[in-house]
Amino acid sequence: MKLLRSAITSLLTAAALVTATLALAAVAPPQPFGPLPTERQLRWHDMEFYGFLHFTVNTFTDKEWGYGDESETVFNPTDFNADQIVRTAKEAGMKGLILTAKHHDGFCLWPSKFTEHSVKHSPWRDGKGDVVREISDACRRAGLKFGVYLSPWDRNHKDYGRPAYLEYYRNQLRELLTNYGDIFTVWFDGANGGDGYYGGDRTTRRIDNRTYYDWPNTWKIVREKMPLAVMFSDAGPDFRWVGNESGIAGDPCWATMDMTKRDRHPGGSSVGLNSGEHPGTAWLPAECDVSIRPGWFYHAKDDARVKTPEQLLDIYYKSVGRGACLNLNLPPDRRGRINENDVRSLREFRRILDTTFAKDLARRAKLTASNVRGGASQFAAAKAVDHKRDTYWATDDQVATPELVLDLGKPAAFNVVSLREYLPLGQRVEAFALDQWQDGQWVEFAKGTSIGNRRLIRGAPLTTSKVRLRITQAAASPALSEFGLFAEPAGGPHQPTP
Repeated sequence: MKLLRSAITSLLTAAALVTATLALAAVAPPQPFGPLPTERQLRWHDMEFYGFLHFTVNTFTDKEWGYGDESETVFNPTDFNADQIVRTAKEAGMKGLILTAKHHDGFCLWPSKFTEHSVKHSPWRDGKGDVVREISDACRRAGLKFGVYLSPWDRNHKDYGRPAYLEYYRNQLRELLTNYGDIFTVWFDGANGGDGYYGGDRTTRRIDNRTYYDWPNTWKIVREKMPLAVMFSDAGPDFRWVGNESGIAGDPCWATMDMTKRDRHPGGSSVGLNSGEHPGTAWLPAECDVSIRPGWFYHAKDDARVKTPEQLLDIYYKSVGRGACLNLNLPPDRRGRINENDVRSLREFRRILDTTFAKDLARRAKLTASNVRGGASQFAAAKAVDHKRDTYWATDDQVATPELVLDLGKPAAFNVVSLREYLPLGQRVEAFALDQWQDGQWVEFAKGTSIGNRRLIRGAPLTTSKVRLRITQAAASPALSEFGLFAEPAGGPHQPTP
């Protein structure tokens, strides 16, 4: 009988454990809050850092904006090497490259069948060359994504400013989206008319940027041909301009915008673009575009004015580190390569970043959360330090201001804190603070507002045994997928040989 009772007790205990486990597993995740990112936007957020390639006749005429009357014979790189260009970007940590397939001058870097103003009339490769093909193929070989820039303004085309130009523009867009494999983004510039060659007319043509391009029907082509490609313009539809060309996002830099305002269209007002608007009506995160040189195209006179590794680091922390993506321009020179000075600076920049993020002090810390959603393991504090972006620490719905403590076990030095929200649930945190354990009490050392895709807090080195994150304001219960502590290498940047 004792054995029977013992067996029954064991079965009941096991059943209770199973019931408890199932109950924990059944804890519902938080409800999404506000505007949410699409699948294509989440893929874009994952990239964080990619590059621009400004390359065309301007490279050879020493201009930033070509007039449109440049001879096709001007374009003649002496040692074009797509693999060197792409390798440089990959070594810098970029996840993709966007090529200026056509800039404002109208010259096409592919042999478009809709114009004679292209590489097919260049002496380069005896008129058989295709820069778009070579760069896109090199990107695929290297495992980088490939995107295209197609300027809406065309200072060469005779019909610019007239309805016929839209048919031409869309035909070229279809060429690029059909013949060059997967495209991760189409970048639409905001430049909109002015003086130009216009097929020999040599006049000034103005357009109404709210109506002329009929953007919704142009965007439909991208959605049809390349459904997962994201599109850029001043106001989206997938990601927005940050409002400057210095690569600096606002603080805060919300991932949302109020798209009900009248001026929210490509080429419209830049008000609000730098900081975003919270909570907003649409998920429209910011891209920070900036060149490694003073200009967008290569100019030999700027060879000594390449941004230093420390300047690049500052831009990185103020772009990627504020929830935006960084689009850093690397202009090929007249050989058709990335200049050695640019390569040197990029390599040192990458060395510092790799060294900084090689070791996460939080990974082995003991974590204590003031609240865990439903007490469930899938929302435990440990999910914030497992280096997985699809898991997260979450709290009960009524808990909007929780705390998370990292106990490092012994004093450790760091100067960078990394935070991420779980983006499929929206941008929820509105303010936070960070404390260090000092002389037997908590002392605040940093605070901020938006977190979003990533928030990097970079400051002077400090040494402590415990760090506390306090969410001080949230529109909904927080969902945090990363809380990391990192240390930049001592000694600062040095200049290795290329």
